[in-house]
Amino acid sequence: MNSFSMNALAKTLPSVCRQNIARSAALRNLRMVSSSSIQQAPRPAESQRTERSRSLENQILDREPANADKASPLSAITKMMQGGQSSASSRFTSDYSRLAESLEADMMRHPYADRAPPHHLHVYCHKHNTILTLTRPNGNPMLSMGTGQIGFRKGGRAGFDPAYQLSSHVLSQIQERGYLLEIKRLEVVFRGFGKGREAFTKVLLGNEGRNVRGLVNRVTDSTRVKFGGTRSRKVRRLG
Repeated sequence: MNSFSMNALAKTLPSVCRQNIARSAALRNLRMVSSSSIQQAPRPAESQRTERSRSLENQILDREPANADKASPLSAITKMMQGGQSSASSRFTSDYSRLAESLEADMMRHPYADRAPPHHLHVYCHKHNTILTLTRPNGNPMLSMGTGQIGFRKGGRAGFDPAYQLSSHVLSQIQERGYLLEIKRLEVVFRGFGKGREAFTKVLLGNEGRNVRGLVNRVTDSTRVKFGGTRSRKVRRLG
């Protein structure tokens, strides 16, 4: 229906056509508003998809986005791989140089701190005997002696004096056999609470141990301590 017929009909039936004209105008305006809003305001999910697809496309084609950060770690790594220099790469090199300087300072602060595994000197102090054993870092024995090997017999092996003489003899044997050239670090391992423990300590801190005690870096105790377990032997009672 054209505008001429609508005007003629409106003149003849004004009360009827007035409502139809208002409804048609309202529908026309509503269609225009709805179409413009749909075209101008896309949904947020679609915009996120488009941005994501663009970023993927840039990554595939090795393109740099317009608002990319020039100091990002990824750009720094790519520049380092391509042979270029950047502020991030200079920062990495400065960190490495700082680490090397700290290691060098630690070595200068502790010049005698050797990282080699230590040898072990086991001091077994039983109430009836004292046995000294020198082992390599892997556990292989180098020297092992007891008080019976220096002339003490039976009940004479127990006591302070046999342990003192044994300790002095063993330290002298370590020097005479040239073991000091091989030993860089020495760990003293005590076992038991016999009189030989105090005797060995006296010898090591005395004149006989002046060449050995400088190699000692650790003193440990490996005495067996019983917690529960089987029943102990009957205590020996004399008289």
